[in-house]
Amino acid sequence: MTITTDQLTQFRALLKNEEKSAATLNKYLRDVQRFALWLGDTPLERDAMLDYKADLMRHYAAGSVNSILAALNRFLRMIAREDCRVHRLRIQYQAYSPEEREITAQEYADLVRTARETGRARLALVLQTICATGIRVSELPAITAEAARRGVAVVRCKGKSRRVLIPTRLQKKLLRYMKQHRIAFGPVFVTRSGAPLDRSNIWREKKALCRAAGVSDKKVFPHNFRHLFARTFYRLNKDLAKLADLLGHSSINTTRIYIRTTSAEHRRCLERMRLVL
Repeated sequence: MTITTDQLTQFRALLKNEEKSAATLNKYLRDVQRFALWLGDTPLERDAMLDYKADLMRHYAAGSVNSILAALNRFLRMIAREDCRVHRLRIQYQAYSPEEREITAQEYADLVRTARETGRARLALVLQTICATGIRVSELPAITAEAARRGVAVVRCKGKSRRVLIPTRLQKKLLRYMKQHRIAFGPVFVTRSGAPLDRSNIWREKKALCRAAGVSDKKVFPHNFRHLFARTFYRLNKDLAKLADLLGHSSINTTRIYIRTTSAEHRRCLERMRLVL
């Protein structure tokens, strides 16, 4: 048995019915489609799944492997082939994150400044909006003209709804931008055709911006700005439960990943302990 187009169509309908976000739905479908290409005419058996898992482990980080396996296991459950499901990798919580993967406050400031100086005013404001509110890039359409005037956005994601406060300085910048671009209602950030900006629109200019700002493009992706928001908030407030609510997390364990210090910060902490005599 191989994976059919009809099964993929059913899977899309199932995910939509489960109210998965558009980003999650598309990712799950991509993961299953890639597996289908890898599988080819090979029968769908557990041995094939184990081989694919081993192949994923050679090319991806553990977290990415587990994300792909979650999609495949959900698909297998839908087609009544739970006998083929495989276990996800067990990952021990890491106390710090690799420095080369986390964006610093200075690098963020350099990116915003460079975006302004190179005529990318909208991108500069998008970066500040994501970083100052902690929203996901997929939640950017919730920043509407109405929300900017109220100073509060209502974000709906993964079947949940939460209120996101817009800081006063950001609110003023949004209102100024709206006035300049004659935006009276609907999403603040839109394309020329009027469609809300999405991930691809926003990051199309990423490499050029990173090069001009002197920031590694490996650090610059949407979730890293959310991480910077989380680390900054936690450094000021030390309230993990509140931070989880702000980020829209169901589990505090997810939030813990966001507030990990960098390896450099962790090293400085170890040095200050002065336990080597």
